[in-house]
Amino acid sequence: MYNKGVWIEMMIEIDFNSDEALYIQLRNQIIIGIATSEICEGDALPSVRQLAEDIGINMHTVNKAYTVLKQEGFVKVDRRRGAVIAIDIDKLHAMSEMMRELKVILAKGRLKDISREEVHEMIDEIYNEYGGQ
Repeated sequence: MYNKGVWIEMMIEIDFNSDEALYIQLRNQIIIGIATSEICEGDALPSVRQLAEDIGINMHTVNKAYTVLKQEGFVKVDRRRGAVIAIDIDKLHAMSEMMRELKVILAKGRLKDISREEVHEMIDEIYNEYGGQ
């Protein structure tokens, strides 16, 4: 993807057969792109129109994803540059949100007989992908 002189190396993959909303898929992939440093603080995201065209989805879907990212503190809107990565999220709020989401994920895993050790291995693997130590 090309945006105002900045190449964004991230590949956005949308699963049109998924039950997950397209704007959530897009939001999640941008967050993962930030976590893996494919997209960095200060990088401008493609315009709503350009990204919609690039991945073959409606502009309103991209706009909704950008709006959610802004509300969550991952993006700021600059009049000249458009949506820009600007991480401004309160850590306690983020931890609380993560706890709520993890409770459901772990409950599902427990019901499928996934062990504590297997969960820890998955978490370590994912965290390492994001540059964790």
